[in-house]
Amino acid sequence: MKINFSKYQGTGNDFILVDDRENKIRFSSDQIEHLCNRRFGIGADGLILLRNRPGYDFEMVYYNADGNESSMCGNGGRCITAFARRTGVVKGESKFWAIDGEHQAIITNDADIIVKLKMIDVKEIEVHPDFIFLDTGSPHYVKFVNDVKSVDVVAEGRKIRNNERFAEKGTNVNFVQTTDGELIVRTYERGVEDETLSCGTGVTASALAAVFKDKSRRKKGVVSITTPGGKLKVYFETDGVGFSNIWLEGPATYVYSGDVEVGS
Repeated sequence: MKINFSKYQGTGNDFILVDDRENKIRFSSDQIEHLCNRRFGIGADGLILLRNRPGYDFEMVYYNADGNESSMCGNGGRCITAFARRTGVVKGESKFWAIDGEHQAIITNDADIIVKLKMIDVKEIEVHPDFIFLDTGSPHYVKFVNDVKSVDVVAEGRKIRNNERFAEKGTNVNFVQTTDGELIVRTYERGVEDETLSCGTGVTASALAAVFKDKSRRKKGVVSITTPGGKLKVYFETDGVGFSNIWLEGPATYVYSGDVEVGS
């Protein structure tokens, strides 16, 4: 079958977007893995279907590059918002459904397409001597380091993702360097099983972990983050225990569109 797709990227986290409002497309895991393969397919960190859902502007159905349906993807949520605008489904604001529930999105810069996405509240945070663990729509292990550039993200991330605690379901692993003005974050993503240039739920988790760890950051209500793929911001409110009114903001960039033949 031949399908039309669009390619988008959010700070280097790239996705194949497919309009499935007629609810006719069914991909196998092997087909998705092939489409996301950077040598034999289109190449992407994941594939996202845009579908209709009663009571919402649209539904986001997200698959990792390994072909399996996954938990929430923050950069993917921003990219599907930009895609929905380009296809005429929404204009400046939208409300959509994803695997972790309802999300709101606002296009704050119409020219460059900057999307601000509301994330789920975070009420539970595990603090350990050498890491913080929390779920921002996807599970994240956050480890603070002195020099993030020197970290072997793939080797260290894979070791943690496959350890005794996380082996069955996996976890994303973030290595975070703190500075006075921002965080620098690198992420190993499960499902991609590699370092990605950016991870939306990952920078959100890293920002909240940094705020939880450093009380001086709590009054600011915003954290700036630099990833290998670009810059993002995380806005939040906190009672000192959990977080609410969390928003992830950054660019969602259209790359190109095309048709692809999907084999059986």
